[in-house]
Amino acid sequence: MVAALQVHAAQARGGDADNRTVLVMGDSLSAGYGMAAAQGWVALTAERIDAEKPGWDVVNASISGETTAGGRSRIVDALARHRPQVVVIALGANDGLRGLPTARTAANLAYMIGAAHGAGAQVLLVGMQMPPNLGAAYTQAFAGNYRTLAEHFDVALLPFLLEPIALDRDAYQADNLHPVAEAQPALRDHVWRALEPLLD
Repeated sequence: MVAALQVHAAQARGGDADNRTVLVMGDSLSAGYGMAAAQGWVALTAERIDAEKPGWDVVNASISGETTAGGRSRIVDALARHRPQVVVIALGANDGLRGLPTARTAANLAYMIGAAHGAGAQVLLVGMQMPPNLGAAYTQAFAGNYRTLAEHFDVALLPFLLEPIALDRDAYQADNLHPVAEAQPALRDHVWRALEPLLD
């Protein structure tokens, strides 16, 4: 299900044509899987933006189960619809869990970054890491995608979304994949350090 909400005060005021927009393209980790959308890190980030960087709206276009191919298929329409100044691309986890070729994942992410740049938006690329059971060669190539793309396109990079909670089993739901609501503020704070400079 699309999280597709304009999260924060923009809802109450019906949106503001003069506001700038942050568009988040992610998967279940950004859609707030297993909790109310308002508890997820994207909604919490929107609240912080509203308090500290007024004049911005946040659109969460994340979909649970989304792959980079899905993001690639949606990015042009999302850019045309929301006309963002900043695009947060937080995809790849489902590619990795399915063992999809890392070159294909990289190509899809590159397309999304290029589309965002073509629309005049800045990009924050949010990376993911895979568990070691997939093999060292795969996990290294997977993580390396994000660094390589960030360098090639000169975009902001957050190497690992779950870094603050990666080793805390209590921070995850029973599936051991999705963070609990209580862990979302830590993710918000982690993303904020990379996102805030793009809002100035």
